[in-house]
Amino acid sequence: MLDKVELRKLQGFLRKALGNDAIKVSPAKRNPDDAEVHFGERVIGSIVVDDEDGDRSFAFSMPLPVERQVLQDYLRRLFENDKLKIVPRPKKTDSVELNIGADFLGVISADDPKGKSFTLQIAILDFDIEEF
Repeated sequence: MLDKVELRKLQGFLRKALGNDAIKVSPAKRNPDDAEVHFGERVIGSIVVDDEDGDRSFAFSMPLPVERQVLQDYLRRLFENDKLKIVPRPKKTDSVELNIGADFLGVISADDPKGKSFTLQIAILDFDIEEF
């Protein structure tokens, strides 16, 4: 279960990572072990806790209802952050990387073979949120 301190730290991490202070993290309504990520009034994604192997980590997942050619523009406009950058992955055609500047942030994978929708996935390790 996520406590208030973890929720605040995850919120701080995502705000910094995506470059927008309007992001909010709260307990999920359906499963209090997980969290919902809000941007304004809408839920844009979820965070699932992974406690396996004694290490605590978190998986942020956000559906992206756009095609490949507009992913970067969509994310930059959504978060009002021109530092977000889509980068091809070596030897992979079904996914791309999301960077903030030169730093890796997460992977965007195609949800369907035609590339009509995607999902952003960011792995967040316990030490990633220590500073928040």
